[in-house]
Amino acid sequence: MTGALTILPDPPPPPTAIGLIAGGGRLPSLVAEGLREAGHPVHGLGLSGMYDPELPLLCDSFRTVGLLRVASWGKAFRRMGVHHAIMVGTVDKARFHHDPLKMLRSIPDLRTIVLWYRKLRHDRRSHALLKAVADELDRSGVSLIDSTMSIGSQLATSGVMTRRKPTAEQEADIKFVWPLLTETLRLDIGQAIAVRDRDVIAVEAVEGTDRMITRVGALCKAKGWTLCKGARAGHDRRSDVPTVGLDTIKNLYEHGGRCLALAAGDVIMLDKPYLLDLADEMGIAVIGVPIGPGKATPIRDDAGDSKDTPL
Repeated sequence: MTGALTILPDPPPPPTAIGLIAGGGRLPSLVAEGLREAGHPVHGLGLSGMYDPELPLLCDSFRTVGLLRVASWGKAFRRMGVHHAIMVGTVDKARFHHDPLKMLRSIPDLRTIVLWYRKLRHDRRSHALLKAVADELDRSGVSLIDSTMSIGSQLATSGVMTRRKPTAEQEADIKFVWPLLTETLRLDIGQAIAVRDRDVIAVEAVEGTDRMITRVGALCKAKGWTLCKGARAGHDRRSDVPTVGLDTIKNLYEHGGRCLALAAGDVIMLDKPYLLDLADEMGIAVIGVPIGPGKATPIRDDAGDSKDTPL
């Protein structure tokens, strides 16, 4: 069964203050910049040991909070009069599997312990974690809103986005693997699949896309394979929006990937213009796959021209 669509609160108009709960990576900084450009004051909460050092400079106020101290997030926003927040950035779940005692050392607060016991003992997948956190923040009067509201220009668009076009073989691989990716996304297994010559090389799991790419490079020494990435059906855009960046392109090139297919409108491309320029420099084609009934992906005919073939 596909995930239910989550109805999100409407983004408030500027100059309403927006809270920003920030994990790792560049995305929180891009969100902060977009919010400020739109006229929103930004009050940041950075997860300890994860957020980018430049982020506090982009916020009107900033403090560090513990990952497992969710009650403190709501209290901090309440003191600042913040009623809407965005939660973005990476949290390395694999680290908890590698070091289970890390959770204990993080010293969770009482409400997080109760939250874990009541809602997360039997399901710790990303969407379940997000819903539990969102419900807890709601109790504090803080509503999580669409994490892409200030970065619409950074989302993948339909069609070939680079000057370099996918080969006929790569387009055939995308057509072959996309229904399989749709099913793994429905099952919430991972967000990406690697494919070459209509053969699945690897499926992303808890390690994340970058480590998956490294694994593919070890399994497939032939260059030219394709990485396909999308979002879980009915995914909750309050967080966990699939993301690629400059490091993804560099990693793909290093490990033999030469095509990147992304679900149009569902995947964030960090620093998108620079990402596409870098992909062209490295000979990597980037294509956005339309999502929805009746959509198609461009497939070349024998003459080398493009035609629309249902995916």
